[in-house]
Amino acid sequence: MVAQFFQLKLRLISNVFRRSPGQIVCVLIGVLCSVVLAAALVYMLVNLRFSGNITVTRDVFVVGGGLVVLGFFLVPLFVGIEDSMDPRKFSLLGVPDRDLALGLLLAGLVGVPSALLAVILLGTVVTWSLGFFATVVAVVAAGLVLATCVVFSRLAMGLGALFLATRRSREFARFGGVVLLIVSAPIVLLLLNMDWARTGRGLLEGVAAVVGWTPIGAAWAAPGDAAAGLWGTAVVKLLVAGATLALLWLLWRKLIGRMLVSPGRQEQVRPQGGLGWFGLLPHNPIGAIAARSFTYWARDSRYWVSLVIIPIVPIIAVLPLSLAGVPSQWLALVPVPLMCVFLGWAVHNDVAYDSTAIWLHVASGTRGFADRIGRLIPAVAVGIPLIGLGSMVSVAFFDDWAVMPSMLGVSTCIFLTALGLSSFTSARFPYPVTKPGDSPFAQPQASESSSAFTQSLTFMGPIVIALPVFWFAFLGLSRDPAWHVTALIVGVGVGLTAISLGIWAGGHVFERRGPDMLTSAQRA
Repeated sequence: MVAQFFQLKLRLISNVFRRSPGQIVCVLIGVLCSVVLAAALVYMLVNLRFSGNITVTRDVFVVGGGLVVLGFFLVPLFVGIEDSMDPRKFSLLGVPDRDLALGLLLAGLVGVPSALLAVILLGTVVTWSLGFFATVVAVVAAGLVLATCVVFSRLAMGLGALFLATRRSREFARFGGVVLLIVSAPIVLLLLNMDWARTGRGLLEGVAAVVGWTPIGAAWAAPGDAAAGLWGTAVVKLLVAGATLALLWLLWRKLIGRMLVSPGRQEQVRPQGGLGWFGLLPHNPIGAIAARSFTYWARDSRYWVSLVIIPIVPIIAVLPLSLAGVPSQWLALVPVPLMCVFLGWAVHNDVAYDSTAIWLHVASGTRGFADRIGRLIPAVAVGIPLIGLGSMVSVAFFDDWAVMPSMLGVSTCIFLTALGLSSFTSARFPYPVTKPGDSPFAQPQASESSSAFTQSLTFMGPIVIALPVFWFAFLGLSRDPAWHVTALIVGVGVGLTAISLGIWAGGHVFERRGPDMLTSAQRA
């Protein structure tokens, strides 16, 4: 039975080389990079054997190894890796639950991640081969780590297949993974800027002392304790790691039993009553297009994922500046203009999101200005409260209400200018995007597209155009507060001019390039 599972897994892996030549080359490059990385890590691990600092090496192993074990669980869960050996595929073969669970776990050892981890764990055995007892503990610990990672990955894929089977649930899980990466970025930056010679060593020791007794770090800590002469502690941590593996095995068997009798979740379709936004907005071309855009923003994951990320962007920008020593009072003025840039930038390729549905506009002879204005109404509906309430909160933290006109002027100028540029670029330079219903985290490849130019223009353009307003705001902060009013007047004036020109130019291009946009949508 086990041999058959191994043969099946090898056959599935060999199918990778039956794809197109481009995909095969990408796979080989990925495998080669992984092998080079693993070889470099093994080389470092072998050299650590002669470092002489057992305590520091153990603490690094515990923290880094704990992250590796955690990654084997979180990555399949959040990324949504498809399980090629889903237990439900074997439900009609009559294989006992225990045999199926053991066979799938052993087959999980066949694969690039498991093979690279096994090679790296052999390197850790060399690192801790400082005596007979330490070597034995290192070998046992390496086996426990490898088995724990395999079970963790199988549990993650099983839970994902059972509870994240629908498209919406997978999108939420992937979005959670993206948010986790974004939130962890400032932490990584903080660690990189930490003075490890003075305070970093104590932090590493404290974290390792806690993680070393947890299920994800006990097996990594045991060899270091054995090498340091703490034999009793090493044995206890091996017992913790063994108990963890036994508990995971029981959970895996229980999950197998549940999956074999549970069908996959189906997408629930809820009946919708009424016309929604189409019944609330005016019954004219602008109102109809605005209603459709509001519906997209509320239901289409390609839109709401971008909207949810917008409030997270200021965190990524503010934390590094705070670590660099920028006063928190000045940082309070950063989030609102930055969110305005991204909100205006979010509609820079709005036409492409219609996909082939753009033919409705072309066939019906929709006027360009109606299309341009209707698509911008949802962004304006979100942007106006953002500028008003956000500016009040920012100025309250800045603790000087004289800055309020400049805050409103800068934010309004950036937002309206971004909408104006987006109104033009979405009609003139549409580039392929994820099709409706697909994952919002995928991006089709198109060598002929002008995506880089369009994205750079719509993101940097508003900031460049708003430079005079920034200058007036700076004069108000550094010289005379009367300049704040000038910043407000100039900012609103420049913004209104930019959005008016963008709607006019975009509408003209939309009417002239309707067939070209339809051709682009069909080719994407």
